[in-house]
Amino acid sequence: MVRVALLSNPKSTGNRQTLPRVRSYCANNPDIFHYEVEHVDQIGRALQTIARVDPAVIVINGGDGTVQAALTELYQGEHFCGRVPPIAVLPNGKTNLIALDLGIHGDPIKALERIVEIAKSGLGDHVVQRELIALTDGQTTRPVLGMFLGGAGLADYILYCRDKIYPLGLSNGFSHFLTALAVLASLVFGIRARFLPQSSHPVSISLMREGQLAGRFSVLIVTTLERLLLGVDPGDSRRGNMKLMAVDQSVSALLRLVWASVFRRMGKQQMQGIHLEQGDTIRIEGAQSSVILDGEIFRASEGKPILLRSTEPVPFLRLAA
Repeated sequence: MVRVALLSNPKSTGNRQTLPRVRSYCANNPDIFHYEVEHVDQIGRALQTIARVDPAVIVINGGDGTVQAALTELYQGEHFCGRVPPIAVLPNGKTNLIALDLGIHGDPIKALERIVEIAKSGLGDHVVQRELIALTDGQTTRPVLGMFLGGAGLADYILYCRDKIYPLGLSNGFSHFLTALAVLASLVFGIRARFLPQSSHPVSISLMREGQLAGRFSVLIVTTLERLLLGVDPGDSRRGNMKLMAVDQSVSALLRLVWASVFRRMGKQQMQGIHLEQGDTIRIEGAQSSVILDGEIFRASEGKPILLRSTEPVPFLRLAA
């Protein structure tokens, strides 16, 4: 009997080294059904096949972009007739934000072994509920689903790291460190050069029940994850399931952000230049506004804002408390 269905993307960062071990483990374990895809266009067919084996858990083995594409297909493709099993995520991408939020880290093989054990003994208290972010931009034919969105300056920094730093072939940690140094040089010290990140563009953010923010922001985050916003106290969930943080593009606001993060003061009190909100519907507008939802880029255009809505809670598998 298949307990776990594993969907792997061989092109994700971690899989370039670990996939041979994953293949070997799956070949010797009858409890796992392993399906590999090399392009997001193949995920629909993969999940259609996985639905036929009726697994207790679906494990996604890839980066956040692979997870985003799989979530969209799982909840838009109707392959499971509305009964999608709990989802687990192996940490095999560059950032692994979703895997970390679910308490899954370290060696992917050990994590997979633990998932199989839980699936065999009973899911029990390991199933947690998470909302998803449903994004539409006036161009997508159906909402795209994810769990972490970066916008304004943060989107520019992510793209800078992807386009300028990752091609250098350095480790993920060192690549992120170099990106942080470049951001500091550009924002804090005001250094301008073609090889450094540029200033963010103006953006307008509307929360349907909470008003509007407008200006230039060095950081814009919208997420339904719980272990990400630098120790932020999410507050009253009745205000909405999507958590938003926007930080003004100024040295003083960035310094307050660093101080509050280090001393776990985020969300404890209001701080000038740092905006914390929650909502079920968020609109992002701006002539040159880009956002990145779990690795995929979306751009607002004139008359076609980016609209975010929170979904109903869906089940995920969490390994650690």
